Amino acid sequence: MTTRPPRILAIAGSDSSGGAGIQADIKTITMLGGYAMTAITAVTAQNTRGVRSFEVLSPDFVAAQIDACMDDIGVEAVKIGMLGSADIAEVVADRLEDLGKPIVFDPVMVATSGSALADDATIEVFEWLMELATLTTPNVPELAALGGADTMAKRGVTYLAKGGDADGPMVEDILVRPGHEDRKWSAARIITQHTHGTGCTLSSAIATYLAQGLSLEDAVSKAREFVRAAIIAAPGFGGGSGPLGHQAVRRSAP
Repeated sequence: MTTRPPRILAIAGSDSSGGAGIQADIKTITMLGGYAMTAITAVTAQNTRGVRSFEVLSPDFVAAQIDACMDDIGVEAVKIGMLGSADIAEVVADRLEDLGKPIVFDPVMVATSGSALADDATIEVFEWLMELATLTTPNVPELAALGGADTMAKRGVTYLAKGGDADGPMVEDILVRPGHEDRKWSAARIITQHTHGTGCTLSSAIATYLAQGLSLEDAVSKAREFVRAAIIAAPGFGGGSGPLGHQAVRRSAP
């Protein structure tokens, strides 16, 4: 009898170049043995050099996608990425309020290329989503925009402070959980320009591993390994920040 894969719903924007967003989510979830479903919040015209333009879908249509997946297929975990507007952020939070399943929230504000992907009104709604999330995964500028470590501590948020945007030869990621000692991971920085979609990939990998029953620490640890392997396997496409090599990473059992 074939074991059914865990079902992961990715709520995020589409990346026309295939490196980040929904496309990275689907690749990651599939490579790690999950069943990927999507609720697309926005569509973009972008490549490795940046986002040329994007169009946001209506909140009602985003909600309809979420409902369609959950009502029929079901879900073991949710990953949230680019939301596109405050209204979409609110409808997503409303739909997930009583889910009772792992939720990984990547508070996307700026693309790897530097393009802004969230306005101030949208960022204000992030507090509600962080309250619902099992884990929030801000990078250095996103953590600062959310008020920094002190503000996150006051909110009681569990988060992974990603260090890829910090300076130095080592990359340090820190898991911060109220009432627990911080867990730190440190690894040598991989020198490359091909890092488009690393945040999307990491958060989707964590969601998939949580759906498979791993603890939060183990899910983060294995997700980091997957992202590093995908960076090393990057195909070198594009003249800017190129995509990762998801398809080249051999899947390991949880």
